[in-house]
Amino acid sequence: MIRAKIGGIGYYVPEKVVTNHDLMKVMDTSDEWIRERTGIQERRYAKKHEETTSTLGTKAAKIAIERAGITAKDVDFIIFATLSPDYYFPGSGVLLQRQMGMQGIGALDIRNQCSGFIYGLSIAEQFVGTGMYKNVLVVGAEMHSCGLDFSTRGRGVTVIFGDGAGAVVVQPSEDDSKGILSTHLHANGDYAEELAYINPGAHGGVHAEDKEQFGYPDQEFGGMFLTEKMIKDEDLFPNMNGQVVFKYAVTKFPEVIQEALDKNGYTANDLDMFVPHQANLRISQFVQRRLGLPDDKVWNNIQKYGNTTAASIPIALCEAWEAGAVKDGDLVCLAAFGSGFTWGSALIRW
Repeated sequence: MIRAKIGGIGYYVPEKVVTNHDLMKVMDTSDEWIRERTGIQERRYAKKHEETTSTLGTKAAKIAIERAGITAKDVDFIIFATLSPDYYFPGSGVLLQRQMGMQGIGALDIRNQCSGFIYGLSIAEQFVGTGMYKNVLVVGAEMHSCGLDFSTRGRGVTVIFGDGAGAVVVQPSEDDSKGILSTHLHANGDYAEELAYINPGAHGGVHAEDKEQFGYPDQEFGGMFLTEKMIKDEDLFPNMNGQVVFKYAVTKFPEVIQEALDKNGYTANDLDMFVPHQANLRISQFVQRRLGLPDDKVWNNIQKYGNTTAASIPIALCEAWEAGAVKDGDLVCLAAFGSGFTWGSALIRW
């Protein structure tokens, strides 16, 4: 296998800053309540009808491609991770491809939510490692602001999420001792509904009054994506069982990080930088304590951007690299946990 590396990295966040105080104007919440539970102080929102998930991703991708020392024409394959695509279908990968003039190459969309970037990075590593592709563009992008419930009812979810995009170019490493050392992916669908955006969907969330009203026979009604009752009940927003998510996350985060360290013969003391998915500052701090890492070896930016799901790791990793906190030869661990439940880690010699 050829060793794969991150050859270029970039990120983009929208200009509009939305503070906790801004959210207080539209829902019953407070700056103290949000900070205490999540650590978030502000987040970014994209311009509706002007920016989309794919346009955010394109801006991040252009930076990553330039830093990789290549052009868009050199990219062999696109992997786009998001839970907030421009369209229900097709995926955002082909839209980014169109915007960047890279027609003809493959574009893969993956739906692993908060773990999406780790999953995408792992796929890219395999493509490069087998020699199938030389320049794989991995993008994580989200535009959460277009699908959140901006009322007191939805505050538990809405205050957490923000918009943004990050991207990397995965290439063969000239030095076999550097690059992506290993990736580790896991899932447990038993908890799928604990953190989910269920409607609209093809699961046939049918109610008797819907069937009567529309007169659909049973075998046809299950094909509906959206029902009148869903609209009437405003059952069209993400939901989260915060306690269950937190409990599972603080268990699986350390486990998958230790799995990566054990695989490569390292301990937490060997890490130069840990970049967690920016789900909740309290989760990151709990994992930091479990690993015994000092503050200067953990990169958190959820305070500024909120949870940008698939985009959060590449945004944070790029920030850390730009700040000089990730340097040549550093041992870097990435880890994520989210909806699915899915979780994963990647260990990298930078």
